[in-house]
Amino acid sequence: MKTSQKSILKALLLGGFLVLFILSYSCSEDPVSNQEKLEATNARSKSKNKKKSGNAVVKTLVKGAALNAANGLDIGPDGHLYVGTVNGQEIAVINKNNGKIIKRIREGVDSPDDVVFSPDGTALYWTDILTGEVGRLKDGIVKKQFVAPGVNPIRFSDDGRLFVALDFLGDGLFELDPELDLPPRHIISCPTGFCLGFFNSFDTRMEDGRLILYGPLFALNLVIAIDVDAIPDNTVFPEDLSGLFSPPIRIVAGSFPPPSDLFNPAAAKFGPEGLLYVLDQAGKVWKVNPDGNDDKTLFTSLQPGLDNMTFDDDGSLYMTNNDEGWVAEILKSGQARILSPGGIIMPQGLAVMEGPNNQDMLYEADLFQLRQFNGTSGQQQNNYKGYLIPVAPEKGLASLILPMNLTADGDDLIITSFFSPGLQVWNPNEGVIENYSAPRVAAPIDAARVQGEIYMNDVGLGGIIRLSDNELILPGLFSGVASDGQTLWVADYFNGDIVQIDIDGGLPTITTFDFDLQGPEGIALDQKGNLLVVEVGASRLSRIDDLSSGETTVLADGFNFFDGFLPTFPPYWFFDGVTVGPSGDIYVTGGGERVIYKIRANKVR
Repeated sequence: MKTSQKSILKALLLGGFLVLFILSYSCSEDPVSNQEKLEATNARSKSKNKKKSGNAVVKTLVKGAALNAANGLDIGPDGHLYVGTVNGQEIAVINKNNGKIIKRIREGVDSPDDVVFSPDGTALYWTDILTGEVGRLKDGIVKKQFVAPGVNPIRFSDDGRLFVALDFLGDGLFELDPELDLPPRHIISCPTGFCLGFFNSFDTRMEDGRLILYGPLFALNLVIAIDVDAIPDNTVFPEDLSGLFSPPIRIVAGSFPPPSDLFNPAAAKFGPEGLLYVLDQAGKVWKVNPDGNDDKTLFTSLQPGLDNMTFDDDGSLYMTNNDEGWVAEILKSGQARILSPGGIIMPQGLAVMEGPNNQDMLYEADLFQLRQFNGTSGQQQNNYKGYLIPVAPEKGLASLILPMNLTADGDDLIITSFFSPGLQVWNPNEGVIENYSAPRVAAPIDAARVQGEIYMNDVGLGGIIRLSDNELILPGLFSGVASDGQTLWVADYFNGDIVQIDIDGGLPTITTFDFDLQGPEGIALDQKGNLLVVEVGASRLSRIDDLSSGETTVLADGFNFFDGFLPTFPPYWFFDGVTVGPSGDIYVTGGGERVIYKIRANKVR
């Protein structure tokens, strides 16, 4: 790509993305620009020496799930399961008998969190939670309607009325025109962004001629029933949640105020015997008497991370697990018959610590979990749950955010999350020991410690930020960062450059090296001090042998990196990372096929 073309693309994406975050963080403090302090040195190399390593051997150390997470699901008129996957930006069609993925629907599908078929089976609908749209596929044609960011559960009533609600990026309830022509009917409005408690995957039932919606409140650990036609349009619910405790809303399960037996309930569906099945993300599935007051019994306990479920006409129950990415049939005994197996779902940042017997102890940021692997065998040794909504702290410590990138920091890890959003310093034995959130942090991509200070690349705050005082050190859109403790290196995704930041007494000196790298994301230092770069645009891992001359070596190519794109999101919102262990072995994530690659140190020249 020519420099002029790259500059135009960068300007357009920067403008659009910063508009998104200006809206999202309009109450945040503005970072203080430090641009006048920068001593810029142009060291653009004229040499483009790139050679291929002759003996680098890439092996797959960890193989993950078949899906980049498994979310909402429904059974199509063809008898197959249709499973939405937000991270994978697709709807997977799965044979419910043998678990085979028949096809992946991607055209017009951006971030499908829930799916449903129309009562007559002629149209498939889904909610794109990140873009705020509802999509319909009918007769091979995709039609979409914007509702609001966070649009999540979607459900038809038996008589063909269509409802959606908002979660996490907003709160509220809507009725839609199934043709997606008329404007959405806004039933419950939450101007503050939270007043209902995130009404998640719900079901409908007629009672005395009235339509009642039954569903969970994810953030309040409750299940409620809503007399949907008894609520006037555009009803603004009070921020103090008082609207939840009188008609037309009734609490069906759970207790308020806490504690409650439920923990982040995510779905409620009526079973064949008329009971309401409720699953929560802690891994429990309850049978609830919809006419009672917290009258429930535990049906089964499964792996934490449960997301959604649906019943077939014959009463068979099918369920998804978001954290692990599996799809299963839940037998009448409560056991799970796995159809599509789980594993790592969205491998991103990597970091290595030295483990027992000098083995590499590999940590992987998997969006909803922080996973620990044996660097030799690839066997998972531990996993630590990340939370979209923080839970009550234990021992005064914050809960783990959604891990998306990692940097080793002595005996700790620096964890950044574009989604949470936040930055934490985490210790394997103590948990979170430092916690930073909005407005100090907006949308961090990566971070590292330099001379005792944490520097983060935050696309929401506009560039490289010194965390201690939120000083903007270098404006721009960047991806990965790396440090030897004294100097910081930054990858410029759009221009293909490497930027070196030398900090002398707190005054940064900026040096830009032009390598024309193809979409650089993760960067790391090898044991000789050379920079390794994940070039997503070229599906390769390169080593910079000399910053000044521009000499580079392609260590390996043919990687399957993640290439999902969303409007107003940076292309590296899901991040393919690289790290080097004390052994010298190199580890790389392949988000496109949900794997962790490994290159042995003695296989690199």
